[in-house]
Formats: sequence, structure tokens, C-alpha cells
Amino acid sequence: MSSTLIYHNPRCSKSRQALELLTGRGIDPEVIRYLDTPPDAATLSELLKLLGINARQLMRSGEEVYRELQLDNPGLSEADLVQAMVDYPRLIERPIVVHNGQAVLARPPEKLLELFP
Repeated sequence: MSSTLIYHNPRCSKSRQALELLTGRGIDPEVIRYLDTPPDAATLSELLKLLGINARQLMRSGEEVYRELQLDNPGLSEADLVQAMVDYPRLIERPIVVHNGQAVLARPPEKLLELFP
């Protein structure tokens, strides 16, 4: 198992660029296609902690399901938002790269280089 993993959507150009950056540096990450294998609530909560952000900051607010579920409602709890991402993984912003207990939302993809000084 690799000490580096990427939550990846191969249809996303930023995600593909991040994966190319990793492999170009000789890093062979574990690739998690999160739309096919969505993270559970505990994993998402851990990722948020590693990223140092809240659930709303990890959500793709432009997605139709975001509007349909009225996820912009300030009354929703962190747990509610995490559960929405579990139920609808396309809401999760990508790519997320985790390396040795640290994580970064690689937007732009060069941001992942923060993990590899």
C-alpha cells in the first residue's frame, strides 16, 4: 500500500493533472475513485480534519444536487453536510491528496506539492 493516496475523478482535468504531477515526481499513489467507492462519514470527517476545513468548504456548491437538497441552508450541521457527501459523492471537491498524515485539496494541482517539499 502506498503512503500517498489521491481521491480521484478521472473525468476531472484538475484531478488528472494532480495524478500526472504525482507520477511525474516518481510517486505511485493509491488511487481512490471516490465516485465508484465513496468514503464513509468517518473517513470524510478525518479528511476534513487533515485538510483543516469544514464540510461546506469541501462541497461543490455548483452541483445541481447541492441546490436540490438546499445544502446552502446555514441551519444544517456539519454531520448533515458530511452525510450529504456520503450519499452524493459528486458533491466532494477534488482532488484530495493524502500523504504521511497530511492532506491537501489540490486545486490548483500544484498545491499538492506542499506535501512534497
